[in-house]
Amino acid sequence: MYFSYNSNKMFFIFILMMSMFISFSSNSWFGCWIGLEFILLLFIPIFSKSNNMMSSEASLKYFLTLAIASINLLFCIIFKMIFFMNFEMNNILSIMIKSSLLMKMGAAPFLFWFPHIVEGLSWINNFILMTWQKITPMILLSYYFNKNFLIFSIILSIIIGSLGGLNQTSLRKILAFSSINNLGWMISSIIISENLWLFYLMIYSFMISIMTFLFYMLNSFFINQLFITNMKSLIKINLLINFLSLGGLPPFIGFFPKWIMINFLMLNKYYLLNFIFIMMSLIMLFFYIRIIYSSFMLNYYEMKWYKINIKNKFIYIINFLSMFSILGIILSTMFFL
Repeated sequence: MYFSYNSNKMFFIFILMMSMFISFSSNSWFGCWIGLEFILLLFIPIFSKSNNMMSSEASLKYFLTLAIASINLLFCIIFKMIFFMNFEMNNILSIMIKSSLLMKMGAAPFLFWFPHIVEGLSWINNFILMTWQKITPMILLSYYFNKNFLIFSIILSIIIGSLGGLNQTSLRKILAFSSINNLGWMISSIIISENLWLFYLMIYSFMISIMTFLFYMLNSFFINQLFITNMKSLIKINLLINFLSLGGLPPFIGFFPKWIMINFLMLNKYYLLNFIFIMMSLIMLFFYIRIIYSSFMLNYYEMKWYKINIKNKFIYIINFLSMFSILGIILSTMFFL
């Protein structure tokens, strides 16, 4: 499988898309389970394709953890198909099914595996894990959800995702806890509207793609690398714009899906949930600003002779996308008028 992946990457992408369509279009839980298993087996060679020992360990942890979720999901499906159940037993099985899907996407309270696996993967694989991995379980979760259980998971994801990033120095773990926090927002958007979830997912994928590809080109994995190395001012401005946009600070474009979510929660009188969302977003902005402050204000004189200047043409695309994030100013003017 490793040889096939290196020889024909487009074939694996095609099979991955077909696996997602199998889960989406299936009219039974067993067909959804088959699509999820194809996705699980196809991600393993993607994560372990490098010769790095940490990537191999992360792919093994990924397989074992999601295999437990798959076994739990298959057990619940078979139990529902074979045995006749009363209403209380049906509620227990529905919670178990949702727990398996939440474990597959790395949501609370089943997020123990996500930060550890993220630490052993490259930035490109982290982008896949933070975006593509979550799409199929979230769509399946929208078919069969219990609002009370999901609100419990949303609150835990928001709180743990915010507080978990405070004492981290690894950029990969910081973005992992940021992904857990944004996952709480996305699950709450599923409860309100699938179109709102799609909009939030697109904006989040846009923001996290810029961050991961920028760190990939800088070859940075820890906070101290951002002020030990002497970066150009344009790269630091890109970090400033994209971190503030990812944190949802107005008037950047990352503020809009959160602003729409806050309005919907206010209309439906979820005042306590809205308060938790806003306060945890402020904590997220705190450690984003800490990273920005370190990269702007701190510099070692020993590294002044070394000036990072990315000559890759992809940096021009990142500059354009970063400037596109400032279009939030125009959109905010249109919305408020």
